[in-house]
Parts: sequence; structure tokens; C-alpha cells
Amino acid sequence: APQVVSRFNRLRQEQRGLASKAAELELELNEHSLVIETLREVDPTRKCYRMVGGILVERTVKEVLPALENNKEQISKIIETLTQQLQAKGRELNEFREKHNIRLLGEEDPKQPPKEGPEGTGAKGGSAGVLVS
Repeated sequence: APQVVSRFNRLRQEQRGLASKAAELELELNEHSLVIETLREVDPTRKCYRMVGGILVERTVKEVLPALENNKEQISKIIETLTQQLQAKGRELNEFREKHNIRLLGEEDPKQPPKEGPEGTGAKGGSAGVLVS
């Protein structure tokens, strides 16, 4: 049993890591989009500074813009890959939960009928913060 729990927790941690990385890359993609949109409206011969390996390098807009667009495409592809990995990890986690009959705290057993509410409406009490009347 402890091995099952530790494997389950490891799968959840891997899933959280993938989701975190995808969110981080989404923010970076948005930043790239904003910079690209701004630079498109600027004179291509204008000076532009770009960070390369922690060093600020002087370039022109026409040199930097294609590199930014290429980076944006690469980030999009990585996000796509991470999304696929995240979905696969979610399926793996659900299969593992079903195989080992794992329930999280506060989660009701799906095999049992729903508990009756105070008025007999079948409303579930829980931490969802939803009141059914």
C-alpha cells in the first residue's frame, strides 16, 4: 500500500510539473507576441537590444524580428507537446486511481448512492461551496 500511495503522489507531482511548465511557456509566448506586435510597427533600421546568454546585445529590428518569430513558433510547438504529455499523464493517473481504487479526501465513493440533503433533494454537501435549494 505505501508503494501505491508513493507512486500515485509521484504521478500527481509529474502532472503538476507539466502543467506548471506549460503555464510558464504560455506566459513567455504572450510576451513574445507583444514584443513582435510592437516591433512590426517600428522602422526596421532602428536600434534594438536583445538579451543573449545574459548579455545585452545591440541589433536592428530587422535582425531581431525573425529570431523572435522563430522562437515564438518553437515555444508553440513545445506547448503543444507538453499539452499532449499532460493529457497522457492525466489518463495514466486516472487509470492508476481506478486500478488501485484510490479516492482523495473529501471525495465520495462513486459506487454509493448520493447522500440526501436536509430537504431530501439529493443535494451533496461538500467543499465545493455550492448551495442547492
